Amino acid sequence: MTTGNRIDLDRDTVGRDLAALVLTIVELLRQLIERQAVRRVDSGTLSDEQVERIGVTLMLLEERMTELREHFGLDPEDLNLDLGPLGTLLPRG
Repeated sequence: MTTGNRIDLDRDTVGRDLAALVLTIVELLRQLIERQAVRRVDSGTLSDEQVERIGVTLMLLEERMTELREHFGLDPEDLNLDLGPLGTLLPRG
């Protein structure tokens, strides 16, 4: 709400919106890293140990993202920005 030259911001809303923005960026990076990891695994150039390590790391990162979304009361859809005619930032899945 605007009052004169000032904008009144709800502290809880600002915190949640900032968390959503940061988590959106982290989720985008997580998905890009996951796709690159899948390409590397599919290419057969990684050792079994490297494949295992990548898998465990990606699972832990996804779990942590779920925890953070729940902490801030966000659904996965809340992290998918609508870019208008370009569609959404993240692939729908």
